[in-house]
Amino acid sequence: MSKTQGVVQAAGGVVTRNARDGTLEVLVVHRPRYDDWSLPKGKLEPGESFEDAARREIEEETGFRVELGAALPTTDYVDRHGRPKVVRYWRMTPVGETAWQPSDEVDETRWVTAAEAGTLLSYEHDRRLVAAVDDSARGGPS
Repeated sequence: MSKTQGVVQAAGGVVTRNARDGTLEVLVVHRPRYDDWSLPKGKLEPGESFEDAARREIEEETGFRVELGAALPTTDYVDRHGRPKVVRYWRMTPVGETAWQPSDEVDETRWVTAAEAGTLLSYEHDRRLVAAVDDSARGGPS
């Protein structure tokens, strides 16, 4: 786990694709340990950059290799253990797939519309990120 002055550092992304009908879809993950739905993310390993961690975590949690796009707003909050946590996010596009199996960490992945993500995601900061990406994709405020 990478920490700077007691801060847990993590990275992840809003992975998007266009559905057959042109609708923007977002990839979300279910974490059985917390029984929640969230955006894929994870802690930096020692010496790892935020960008490399984001790509690695997306692949580990979803089986998708991704290309990083625009940086998204950073979120910071206190984690379940009372530690300050900072998570940097990027908009991401799938560029390939690897073998993925459900695990204790992530047992389900799901492509959903931005509207569905707004009701499915468990955390407000995740919902705000998806809404910002959806607005941007439609030419609205970013």
